[in-house]
Amino acid sequence: MTQRLLVTGGASGIGRAIARHGVDEGWDVTVIDRAQGDVGRTLLADLSDPTSTGQALTEALADGPITRLVNNVGAVFPASLEEQTLGDLDSSFSLNLRAAVQCAQALIPGMTEAGFGRIVNMSSRAALGKELRTAYAAAKAGLIGVTRVWALELGARGITVNAIGPGPIATDLFMKANPADSPRTRAIIESVPVGRLGTPEDIAHAAGYFLDDRSGFVTGQTLYVCGGLTVGVNTI
Repeated sequence: MTQRLLVTGGASGIGRAIARHGVDEGWDVTVIDRAQGDVGRTLLADLSDPTSTGQALTEALADGPITRLVNNVGAVFPASLEEQTLGDLDSSFSLNLRAAVQCAQALIPGMTEAGFGRIVNMSSRAALGKELRTAYAAAKAGLIGVTRVWALELGARGITVNAIGPGPIATDLFMKANPADSPRTRAIIESVPVGRLGTPEDIAHAAGYFLDDRSGFVTGQTLYVCGGLTVGVNTI
């Protein structure tokens, strides 16, 4: 059976690096994104919309089952609690969490039939708490919760489910939410024990471990790839 990988939000940043890893592994890579990617096959869709997401998933699965899934798509919606709108909260949950549930539900039958599956949910260090992240942190913490639930439900079928919590990674998403000239951004970088921002390739390397055939005894886990930011007390 052809080894296939689906990456949501894989046209750029972390998702693109993971898609590239899949190509390097010899897998058939499909990306679902609102922008055209340059790695693997891209299916254009609005993952914040359930109907658009469902149509893309139907098209992706038309070529057969997909046994590796990275739920990577996300958006931050930064705001203080007082300024966070309920619309932003709904949008964050739809894109960051609902899309992951919908993609997993679509792919699970094929994984079950194959007796093999790998699901990686892209959470965030912000799930542990960060200012101006009510909508984002709530959705990303939700991904950690469903990771543990799915691991319990699917383990006997040969399907593993794990999460990654990136720290500050130099992507367009991060830089949009954390402008380079902002004192807050400089403070974030200075607080990272390894002394730098992470790269998309740092996250792709971690995802590659969870996606590997040999990682079948690791499930329900969250790996923080954060340069040591989560080790001690951090007020940033």
